[in-house]
Amino acid sequence: MRALFDTLRRDWHRRQLRDPDYAFLFDEEPPDEYVSLDCETTSLDPRRAELLAIAAVRVRGRRILSSERLVLPVQPEGDIDRAGIAIHAIRRQDAVGGLAARVALERLLRFIGPRPLIGYYLEFDLAVIDRLLRPWLGIGLPNRRIEVSSIYYDRHVSAYRPEVDLSLGAMLRGLQLPDLGRHDPVNDALMAAMIYLKLTQQPVKAD
Repeated sequence: MRALFDTLRRDWHRRQLRDPDYAFLFDEEPPDEYVSLDCETTSLDPRRAELLAIAAVRVRGRRILSSERLVLPVQPEGDIDRAGIAIHAIRRQDAVGGLAARVALERLLRFIGPRPLIGYYLEFDLAVIDRLLRPWLGIGLPNRRIEVSSIYYDRHVSAYRPEVDLSLGAMLRGLQLPDLGRHDPVNDALMAAMIYLKLTQQPVKAD
């Protein structure tokens, strides 16, 4: 059922795409390749948040390709909420010199291509990205989405354990994975990739 939904969703997006230069997003997925994605934003409200930083790391087979990463600082047009600063410690003056959001997104799309996306609470990041893409592409990202907290929940919930702590720290401890330090987009992308590989029974390797 999920595969059918993904197929129908991609077909709908393909018909809505305004710019044929980005038709590569609908190419066949490279075998066993993924991109782990994380963003920092100006707000915790996806309806108005702007991008501050994007990090994406490729995963191929059993390897996290840490050398094949994309790190994009973004300069927002508006202010940064205090709640956001408390999380990621990026102030407006720290973002000066970053890329315009559209330039950053163009680079991100070419890095991702048609690969499925991995993330931790990926829905928020993609809600922000999709909102910014639609005015000029006509669509949000059509890529298949893999939420690591959902996989973790499915693996650990049971009738005897109906509640599961889905905080990043708890998942890392439960899987005996290192905490690289949170709210840095590169570290968060790397940790999401490690969680995915561990949950799918694949040995974790990084190069």
